[in-house]
Amino acid sequence: MMNLFSLDTNRHDDMIEITDTIKQYIQSSNVTEGIAVISSLHTTAGITVNENADPDVKHDFLQRLQEVFPWEHTKDRHAEGNTAAHLKTSAVGHAQTVIISGGRLVLGTWQGIYFCEFDGPRSRKYTVQILSSEKGES
Repeated sequence: MMNLFSLDTNRHDDMIEITDTIKQYIQSSNVTEGIAVISSLHTTAGITVNENADPDVKHDFLQRLQEVFPWEHTKDRHAEGNTAAHLKTSAVGHAQTVIISGGRLVLGTWQGIYFCEFDGPRSRKYTVQILSSEKGES
């Protein structure tokens, strides 16, 4: 079972927590054992699992990515000028897989799932595919 989700980003670089949306979708699926695959449908936006307790982690995460992949680079040839966003997405990844057990996402105490915007603001889409490991389910 798969669902398409949409969101609007507000900043050039941002991390938007989508954990609660995914939890609600899993609850509505009635799947108690399996996995959830969360995937961005964009080449300049990714998905990651990271700390959701301290907002400074998001700030530091995005700042460090900017240091590694600066927006201004004189040798980039990509006509759109957003090579840094493509590199950040490749480094972070476009998807994450999270275990479902007891009808809940298996995440650590401080973990959340984030949609990472690297070329915003934009309207974005991501999918959540739930694969059940219960007997007779798929």
